[in-house]
Amino acid sequence: QVQLVESGGGLVQAGGSLRLSCVASGVKFGSCAVGWFRQAPGKEREFVAAISWSGGRMVYADSVKGRFTISRDNAKSTVYLQMNSLKPEDTAVYYCAADFRPRDGTPSPTQNFYTYWGQGTQVTVSS
Repeated sequence: QVQLVESGGGLVQAGGSLRLSCVASGVKFGSCAVGWFRQAPGKEREFVAAISWSGGRMVYADSVKGRFTISRDNAKSTVYLQMNSLKPEDTAVYYCAADFRPRDGTPSPTQNFYTYWGQGTQVTVSS
């Protein structure tokens, strides 16, 4: 059974940093792209960042480019999201998700391609 578990969320002041982790189990972790998505209160879930199987390709939403960095350690079945220069508008529940389509190209920002999702971790940025 595939399971994704996020951690690392919390309360931080604007300008601060957090690092989220997504640990996978029950899956050959090196054969899936992984994405981070977020959902703020009253808003639709949106794409944040994604990383390819091998970790060689990353894609970011324009709103987080230059501030967030996604990385992965396949030996630890873990994907990270380093979030710097946080803003109040980054407040949301952050989810990681896995895309098992058989390709190692540029990862997709499209939620429908991600078949397994974690439960989410809350990130709150105070002004």
